[in-house]
Amino acid sequence: MNGLPLIDPETATGDTAELLAAAQQACGLTPNLSRVLANSPAVLRGYLGFGRALREGGSLPAAVRQQISLMVAQHYGSEYGLSAHTFLGTKLAGLSEEEAARARRGESRDPQAAAALALASSLLHRWEPATAGGLTPAQVVETVAEVALATLRVHLANAGRIPNDWPLVRPTD
Repeated sequence: MNGLPLIDPETATGDTAELLAAAQQACGLTPNLSRVLANSPAVLRGYLGFGRALREGGSLPAAVRQQISLMVAQHYGSEYGLSAHTFLGTKLAGLSEEEAARARRGESRDPQAAAALALASSLLHRWEPATAGGLTPAQVVETVAEVALATLRVHLANAGRIPNDWPLVRPTD
C-alpha cells in the first residue's frame, strides 16, 4: 500500500480547508499528520478538538503531555511520533534534550511527570490499572486521554506511511 494522500491546504475546500487552517494555527505549520487526517474531516475535527480541550482546559502541563507522547512513540517504534514530539517537547514545551530522552524510557525526575509516565506505561504494557500516586483524578483521566491520542498518531503514521516532516529522531532499543 502506498501512503495515504496528503491533503494540500492550498487546494482544500469547505470544512477541510477550515480544519487544516485550525491545525496550522495550533502548530504554526500544517504537519503531514494533519494533512492525512484531513482525508476524514470528521476525524480531523475530533482530533483537533480533543487536543485543544486537553491543552486549554486540562491540568497536565504541556511538558508532561509531550513526555507521554514521547514514551508512546518509543513504545511503538514510531519515527514520526518521536521526531514530532522531540521537536514540540524541546522547542515549545520546555523539555531539555535529557528530559526528552528520559521520557522515551518512561522516566522523569519530576514527580508529576514520573507518575503520569508510570500510569501510561502500565496502560501500554500490562493492560492493568497502576497506582497513580501523586496524580489527581483529572490528571489520571487526562493521562489516559494523552495515551489514546498518542496511540492514534503513531498508528496512523505507520498505517498511512506518513512522510516525516520533522527533524528526524529514530527509535532506540
